Amino acid sequence: MLTSMPTFVQVIEFVGTFAFAISGIRLASAKQFDWFGAYVVGLATAIGGGTIRDLLLDVTPFWMTNSIYMVCSALALLWVILFGKYLIHLNNTFFYFDSIGLALFTVVGIDKTLNAGFPMWVAIIMGTMTGAAGGVIRDVFINEIPLIFRKEIYAMACVAGGLAYCLCMQFDMSDTLIQIITGASVFIIRILSVKYKICLPTLKGNNV
Repeated sequence: MLTSMPTFVQVIEFVGTFAFAISGIRLASAKQFDWFGAYVVGLATAIGGGTIRDLLLDVTPFWMTNSIYMVCSALALLWVILFGKYLIHLNNTFFYFDSIGLALFTVVGIDKTLNAGFPMWVAIIMGTMTGAAGGVIRDVFINEIPLIFRKEIYAMACVAGGLAYCLCMQFDMSDTLIQIITGASVFIIRILSVKYKICLPTLKGNNV
């Protein structure tokens, strides 16, 4: 019996899972977690945002219907175990893997929300949640201030990607091209914001 080929969205979801899992496991290794603890952090990073999205959309969480996401996270752990020393010496490793996961998961979140029949503004919120919420869970697990709450452009990159998705829809582009442009927008905005130290203004409390 022939199995169907994975769709483009499924492919980027698998790649995003692997990238996000590595970002979580990489930080867990820096905190000297054991293998199981690192796997839990990586898995939570990879599936956390998508799980919250699916619960809000009232559908079965995606990882409960396909074990490949658990396998992807295990492969990410194996990757870090085998190449850990090399990865740890690369200061930008976490940043690039996290940015890739952020971009890919934003696309997946938007697509799944639109396919569920929700309007574009909901899709942008869900895309942002899919991309950013896993990182929040990761940072809580490793006892760090969540990246989304710092001055860096993080969740706003997802929002910008969602707006790019909305704009591309107006030009009757193919779904694949829209997904590529959206993911690239998130990734490029994230990279440029860090490179040129572009950040949101901080909210300063009034002196009492």
